[in-house]
Amino acid sequence: MLINKQKLVIAISSRALFDLDDTHRIFEEEGKDAFCQYQVDHEDEPLNPGVAYPLVKKLLAINEVLPEATVEVILLSRNSADTGLRIFNSIRLHELSITRAAFTSGQSPFGYIGAFGADLFLSTNSDDVKRALDAGYAAATIVDSSKPMHDSSQLRIAFDGDAVLFSDEAERIYQEKGLEAFTQNETTEARTPLSGGPFKAFLSTLHRIQTLFPSETSPIRTALVTARAAPAHERVVRTLRAWEIRIDEALFLGGKPKGPFLKAFGADIFFDDQLGHCDSASQHVATGHVPHGVVND
Repeated sequence: MLINKQKLVIAISSRALFDLDDTHRIFEEEGKDAFCQYQVDHEDEPLNPGVAYPLVKKLLAINEVLPEATVEVILLSRNSADTGLRIFNSIRLHELSITRAAFTSGQSPFGYIGAFGADLFLSTNSDDVKRALDAGYAAATIVDSSKPMHDSSQLRIAFDGDAVLFSDEAERIYQEKGLEAFTQNETTEARTPLSGGPFKAFLSTLHRIQTLFPSETSPIRTALVTARAAPAHERVVRTLRAWEIRIDEALFLGGKPKGPFLKAFGADIFFDDQLGHCDSASQHVATGHVPHGVVND
C-alpha cells in the first residue's frame, strides 16, 4: 500500500463529488448509449454538488492557509474520458483545484488508489470501497444525506472507534459474548493499546497537518464518537496516547444515538462501520459507511 507522506491525498468518485442521480437513472433505464449521448449533449452544463462536494471544498481550502499544497483531491470515475468531459468541465466551473483523474469506462477504478498514493477513498460504490478496505486503504461508502455542511471554515471530521480507527478485536468480543464480557475485557486490557483500524493512517495524516498550526487556529478539528462508556474508555485514551495522535474531542456515549452529538460537534463528515449508526447519523451530517470488521462479515 502506498501512502504519500508529504501531503494528504483524497481519491473520490464522480458520483460522490457531484449529483449524478439523474444521469445514472438514464443509464439504468435507457442504457449506456443513451447515457453517453446525454452527457455529451449536456457537457457544458455544470453538475450540481453531490454529498461530498462541501467536504472537498473545505479540504482544498486548507491549501490557502499553507505555503505549500498540503491537500490533493483525485477523481476516480467509472465514466469514459468522453463522458467524463462534463465532469471536468463542472470541476472547472465550480473552481475546484482538481487536476488528476482516472476514467475507467465502467471498470472499477480501485487499482488506481495506490498508484495515486491516496490516503482515503470515498465512493458511492460499495464494492469498490470493500476492495479498497481489503487492500488496506481507508475507504468509505458515502451515504445519501441532504444535510448542509457546517458553515464554519474549519474542517470537522468525526470517527467511530472500533473497526474504524481501531481494529475490531474488542467489537468481536461484544458481538460474540455480550456487553459484560466486552467491558471485562477492556478493563483487563486497559493498558494494552488496541491495534490500528483502517482509518488509523488517515487520522495520523490529519494529525500531522494539525501540528503545523497552533491548536486554536488549526483548519482541522477531529472527534471520536463512540458507543463505548466508562470503564471501556480508558483503553481508547491510552491507545491514542501510545500512537502519539491528538484527537480534539472524544465522546463516550454509552449507546446513545450519535446523530445529535455529531450535529452539536458540527461534523462535516462522520465515519462508522455500522449501517444503523450511519443511517441515524446521515439525518444530521454527511456520513461514510466503512464496511469493515465483524459486523460487516
